[in-house]
Amino acid sequence: MIPLVDLKSQYLSLKAEIDQAVLAVLASSQFVLGQEVATFEDQFAAYTQTRYAVAVNSGTSALHLALLAADIGPGDEVITTPHTFIATVAAIAYSGATPVLVDIEPRSFTLDPTQLAAHLTPRTKALLPVHLYGQAADMTAIMAFAQQHGLVVIEDAAQAHGATYHGQRVGSIGLLGCFSFYPGKNLGAYGEGGAITTNDPELARKLRMLRDWGAEQRYHHTLKGFNYRMDAIQGAVLRVKLAYLAQWTRARQAVAARYAAALPALGLRTPEVLAGRSHVYHVYAIRVAQRDQLQAFLHTQGVATGIHYPIPVHLQEAFAELGHQPGAFPQSEAAAREVLSLPIYPELRPEQQDQVIAALAAWARQSSEA
Repeated sequence: MIPLVDLKSQYLSLKAEIDQAVLAVLASSQFVLGQEVATFEDQFAAYTQTRYAVAVNSGTSALHLALLAADIGPGDEVITTPHTFIATVAAIAYSGATPVLVDIEPRSFTLDPTQLAAHLTPRTKALLPVHLYGQAADMTAIMAFAQQHGLVVIEDAAQAHGATYHGQRVGSIGLLGCFSFYPGKNLGAYGEGGAITTNDPELARKLRMLRDWGAEQRYHHTLKGFNYRMDAIQGAVLRVKLAYLAQWTRARQAVAARYAAALPALGLRTPEVLAGRSHVYHVYAIRVAQRDQLQAFLHTQGVATGIHYPIPVHLQEAFAELGHQPGAFPQSEAAAREVLSLPIYPELRPEQQDQVIAALAAWARQSSEA
């Protein structure tokens, strides 16, 4: 079976460096934050073209703290999209604010800025666009709308490490950027991890306090903070892997190019790369009306797939209180019915790529004969 993600192969390719980095942390006995995390923060800030990166224990924590640092709380509304992982909306709820959902633009799967005005109220305080699957949202339109209405922009870049929008790295465009280092991400830890990026020194200071019980000095708690600190082992692992991220991105883009050359002729709708944007292909999501049947067929052919995401947030029981019914966000609901994620990772060998394409071709032949 060709896996959807192959973390074991990636580890084996880096084993000597990873093992050395982890053993160095164990020998230092400095297990939480510390120099490994601080050095990674500096390196990741440089990579994202920002002044500061604040490492935390998950991407969800990154979103939560970014909202709090921007003084978003009860009585405020934050606009985002229902076609995302639930953490995006959950973090808004954690802050005490109200999530307000806006449908996606179907070519990019990202927030449709033409619908923002219809959802603006006097309580709107922030926009939380999601750079989904590895491609940036339409930040020109989003930033212009935010500036016009005095809104904060917080980027959910959990799936888009290294993606660019007109030459700017995601996470450097809004006031704050949020990243996840969940193991399957393009830059993944060996456990949970996340980071917030910003160019504002006071926000960076506030974020460092919020992640560590609201204190700059031990036992002196200025803010009501959290235990959201990054483990030193994760900082060490991420430092090793960050050096390879550009190389891995090129490899992902090469796999995507092979798929893009072969799949449209089979009647499959492949991801679009929109003008001025680079795509880092955290997920390679095709669209097909018979998605569930195709997924089952590919499994019989030894090809694992995924669905990102089968149920939009507005139809999740956990957020029933938002009051949305089926049909409220037709583009998000159509994507939920049709998207299918194919294997894509730097270690995906040419013969495995051939097998994926051959399996899809067999599906196309079978469908045409039915």
